[in-house]
Amino acid sequence: MKKFFLRHFPSLLLGTALGVLIATAHGVFADRSGQPKVPPLPVDELHTFTEIFTRIKEDYVEEVSDKQIIQYAIEGMLSGLDPHSSYLNPEAYKEMQVGTSGEFGGLGIEVNMEDGFVKVVSPIDDTPAQRAGVKAGDVIIKIDQTPVKGLTLNDAVKMMRGKVGSEITLSIIREGQEKPLQLTIVRDIIQVKSVKSRLLEPGYGFVRISQFQNRTTEDLAKALSDLKKENNGDLKGLILDLRNNPGGVLQAAVGVVDTFLEKGLIVYTEGRVKDSQMKFKAKPKDLLEGAPLVVLVNGGSASASEIVAGALQDHKRAIIMGTKTFGKGSVQTIQPISNDSAVKITTARYFTPLGRSIQAEGIKPDIVLNKIEISSVEVVDENSNNISEADLRGHLNNPKETKETDPPKIQKSSKEKDNKDDKKEPLAKSDYALYEALNLLKGLSIVNIKAQ
Repeated sequence: MKKFFLRHFPSLLLGTALGVLIATAHGVFADRSGQPKVPPLPVDELHTFTEIFTRIKEDYVEEVSDKQIIQYAIEGMLSGLDPHSSYLNPEAYKEMQVGTSGEFGGLGIEVNMEDGFVKVVSPIDDTPAQRAGVKAGDVIIKIDQTPVKGLTLNDAVKMMRGKVGSEITLSIIREGQEKPLQLTIVRDIIQVKSVKSRLLEPGYGFVRISQFQNRTTEDLAKALSDLKKENNGDLKGLILDLRNNPGGVLQAAVGVVDTFLEKGLIVYTEGRVKDSQMKFKAKPKDLLEGAPLVVLVNGGSASASEIVAGALQDHKRAIIMGTKTFGKGSVQTIQPISNDSAVKITTARYFTPLGRSIQAEGIKPDIVLNKIEISSVEVVDENSNNISEADLRGHLNNPKETKETDPPKIQKSSKEKDNKDDKKEPLAKSDYALYEALNLLKGLSIVNIKAQ
């Protein structure tokens, strides 16, 4: 079965090329009789091409092989279409196929080329790049001592790959910083787990999807089941974190939306090729059973992430919170060609259930969280200044008050003993967006209970 791939520059194996889809090539047109028909060739334009080819062969300062000139021409032909279409030479194509295993060497970042520089779309969770402090929106201007300006995206990617355990220094321009930052990163094997979960508080779950892989839907269902078991019952609400999720497999995004819907359209695609015109609808069974849902997004949430956020928003199944998403509303397929290479080409646009195109617009959150400096958030001990009835002189005693006794001593595990002096940073300071989402979820849960 043909699968379609939604991801911001999925061919770059710095981060991942998981769930890459291999689609059959559409190399011919069909007339009304259904017989293949080769379109007429643009003779004048081909004459110009051969003239330029000859000029390069004869006049360029260095000798260039015919094969190299043709490859440059193919790369330019595809890259000129849109930022997501590209030529994959045999080496790049093979690396992309290897990347579908979910384990590969690299830094752990999704990147694209912008104004001649490499721009970070998002760092991938639990990778060397994220641990080193790389952030979405960072612009890489130097790789070690080599300026990025003038390099192709593939050349830059190759330079950032390397032997596991070796170091690389990236010079980065970051918004709000006066001088470029120097980040040293140790290359490593990247093992990506797309779904992570935990209970934030009794009744309130948290699921983080870092990217959409072939098994993401199944992993999400298991995560919800585990959260219910840990909670000893159904959840009161869930936070779905799609921040800095660059996308992935279209079918996985559809499956995630279907997890929370009983019925209705999820997404539809439109393109020139018949195979690219599809509609995906939800099947019965909401695994969250109608409990409130809050989805966190930001500027690093792209493509498949935007399908999930847009569909849940259109169906009013979730509150979308955060900042406007990236705005990639197109579908790419990987089409193998005869010389062991392939083309990655945009074949369709996708639309939310209400017919919204995300392309260059993104998803606007229902609740916008403006960027703040975490250091500016002060966390106050909730019991430090509170005065209760029991603190007042002459207060009435509770007639059912039991005699005070020393509380029973609880035997702590060795792990708890070792960590007894550790101070867990409050959620409001460690992740302000998540803190606000949890507060919202609690309010929605109360409203939901009253409505039942």
